[in-house]
Amino acid sequence: MGTGAVGLTEVSPCSAPARGGCSAQTQCVGGSDAAVSPGLSQLSWEPSPHPFPRVLVSLQGQLGDSPCTPSPGCWCPCGSSPHPAPLPFLPAQALGLTGAQPSQLTLDPPWTPVFLAEKVTLTCQGSGAPSPTDWYVDEQFWQQARSNHIHITRHLPGSYSFQCRSPGAGLSPSITLGFSNDWLALQVPARVLLEGDALPLRCRAWKDARVTQVQFFHEREDLGGLSQGTELLLPSLQLHHSGHYHCQATVHHVFPRWEKSALVMVAVQELFTVPVLRLEGPAEPREGTPVALGCLSHLSPLRPLTRLQHLFYQDDMVVGGPQGSPQLQLPAVGLSHSGNYSCEVRTETASVRKRSTPVTVTVRRVPVSGVSLVAQPPGGQVAEGDRLVLSCSVAEGTGPLSFSWHRQGSAVPLATGPYYKLRAVRHQDSGRYHCTATNGGTAADSPPLWVTVLVPVAGATITMARMEPVVPAGENLNLSCSVRVGTAPVTFTWLRDGQELDSGPVLSLGTVGPAHAGTYQCLATNRLGTHRIFRARSLALALSVTQPRQGGQQQGTAMAVGLSVSLLLLLVLTAAMGWYLRRRCRAAAGKSRSRDPTIPPEPEGRQPEPTAPRGEPEDGEVLYTHVVVTERDGGEYGGWGTRHPRVSPPPARVPEPVSLPGTSPSRSPRGSPRSAPPREPPVTYAVLPGPHARLRLPSDTYENVP
Repeated sequence: MGTGAVGLTEVSPCSAPARGGCSAQTQCVGGSDAAVSPGLSQLSWEPSPHPFPRVLVSLQGQLGDSPCTPSPGCWCPCGSSPHPAPLPFLPAQALGLTGAQPSQLTLDPPWTPVFLAEKVTLTCQGSGAPSPTDWYVDEQFWQQARSNHIHITRHLPGSYSFQCRSPGAGLSPSITLGFSNDWLALQVPARVLLEGDALPLRCRAWKDARVTQVQFFHEREDLGGLSQGTELLLPSLQLHHSGHYHCQATVHHVFPRWEKSALVMVAVQELFTVPVLRLEGPAEPREGTPVALGCLSHLSPLRPLTRLQHLFYQDDMVVGGPQGSPQLQLPAVGLSHSGNYSCEVRTETASVRKRSTPVTVTVRRVPVSGVSLVAQPPGGQVAEGDRLVLSCSVAEGTGPLSFSWHRQGSAVPLATGPYYKLRAVRHQDSGRYHCTATNGGTAADSPPLWVTVLVPVAGATITMARMEPVVPAGENLNLSCSVRVGTAPVTFTWLRDGQELDSGPVLSLGTVGPAHAGTYQCLATNRLGTHRIFRARSLALALSVTQPRQGGQQQGTAMAVGLSVSLLLLLVLTAAMGWYLRRRCRAAAGKSRSRDPTIPPEPEGRQPEPTAPRGEPEDGEVLYTHVVVTERDGGEYGGWGTRHPRVSPPPARVPEPVSLPGTSPSRSPRGSPRSAPPREPPVTYAVLPGPHARLRLPSDTYENVP
């Protein structure tokens, strides 16, 4: 091999002589600059005119069971199983800088598996310019090359995982590269597949022979039936697309034959993690407090520049987003904000979307507290007829709030609402008031407020023991002042002739004299607070004081004697009148008894009462001047007559004959009346009404006068 030759130098695995420094199980393979590849039976390279020499690796031999540990410049003989040198495993955090972006490993062609003897170029890209690169095979350090890319071929089937690390970058993700010696192979991209990526599947025959009637399978399920093409594109990968894939097709070599590829494992990694909804603060916030919701998700370091959108849901209704910020601010939550919240993270094209587990948020009402009652005018002191307004408020408590008003002694609320207004208060409106506030869950009462309704004084009046305001000198005299209405305390001030004299409800003058004479008034006063004063002035009382005169007692005595004598004379006169009337009644009774035969005679031994002579009627006596006698049934006769009160004797007259019914006067044969012998007409006694249409006494009888 000369210097500057480019190409792959193949060394027969069993023809190179052993050199010093090789173990019994290994043989020397030449240059001291060669590096041993773990798991590879032979490595050879030559210098290149490129700035960074290209390392050519030829993978030959087969895996066996005989133990063999190659050393630098040595190789394992045929039939032995190569084992890597005992190198410590370095995790990704130790192989790269903390927080650095991982290196990116790419393959050309970007397919796996490839057929044997096909060359694959591996390129490692970091954050800076190309520089010496560390290479890892099956997660163990292999070598450090001065270039950032290498070429690999393989003459035996198998698969290996490769990783690299560029200076200033982290360890790259692992890429599996397989080598196949089958007639038909299913090729997939030789790179890390993330959610949302497109997955092309290619069914390829050895030496690119023509294939027809291609079918693709995922976990032995047909992905679309027969196809004349050799490729199938899965546009947007999801995690459930991970699994084993293979293809079937007719391969046209010398003669067509139906072939089936080996299974290829496809692993789809997360583009971002499933979001977690975090509630900043308690899960049961109080109404009116701010709440912040955070949607936490980690983006894959392989796609650090992917832009994500965040959405927030309340009971499956969008309440925020889509937005780039992973937080949602609720400045003041209410009862309507209670519910189940979740968030969703998705790509801008919405090809990948993931939703968090719901979080229950229960908004609690703030308990009602700090209820206060304020009166206008302040203090609740008003005069009768004034306007009073009471207002109720709360320091804490979320709504809807309702208020009710109460007065001590009343079981029924007076009113509802935050205000209670009385346009014209009355005296009976006095009392202890309080309000109750509630939000439907809690309730609280305000401290009580005593409302005082003052009745202004009115109707001041002066009273004294005497009826007249004329007082003799020397008497004791007290004047009293009272009011018709007025709320206590009421003060009284006495004035005489307009000048203040004394205070109090009673003015005691003591023994009055001429100096006490004058015009008296009382002034009643009550007040509301210190600013409102009510006054009532009584009518003026003109008080006169008289001096006693001489002989006053004698004059009083004479008046008393004269009064007694007058009463005595009146009694005597009354007795005389009574005696006279009684005597007259008895005389009238005796006269009637003597004329009436139906009246039994007086008992023996009793003297008849004297009667007045017949021809001399007494004053007031009733005489009948015309009596008509009629015959009653059964032969009895009755009569009626005209009565006239007589106060003097009637003139003398001749009585006319009385004609009885049923009789006619005698007539002469010629038709003229003839005289009949006179006869005594029958006399019938009749009871006739007396004067003024009243019955007479039983002793009063009447007869016809002949």
